[in-house]
Amino acid sequence: MRLLLVAILALAPMTALALQDPTRPEGFGAVRQAQAPEKEFTLASIFIGNDRRVAVIDGVARREGQTFEGVRIRRIHPDRVELVDQGRVRVLRLDPLPQVRSSQ
Repeated sequence: MRLLLVAILALAPMTALALQDPTRPEGFGAVRQAQAPEKEFTLASIFIGNDRRVAVIDGVARREGQTFEGVRIRRIHPDRVELVDQGRVRVLRLDPLPQVRSSQ
């Protein structure tokens, strides 16, 4: 009798794990994994020609569609570059040029 009682008590936690609410959203109550911090990139310049678009990012010329450091260059615009990082779109913008006043 004691052996049966010990076996039932030992198996009780396992059966409790198997019983789950079928209406509970997937991942509910799960521990969230910390996402890696976003990498910082420096956009130095953009060159757009008839048949190519190049952006200088962190001192390296890169083309549309190219992947580097786990990030893909989605699109190069005249004033910005769209990157896809961990499934999210990020935008790098060129710093505006300083305005120079005329001394006339």
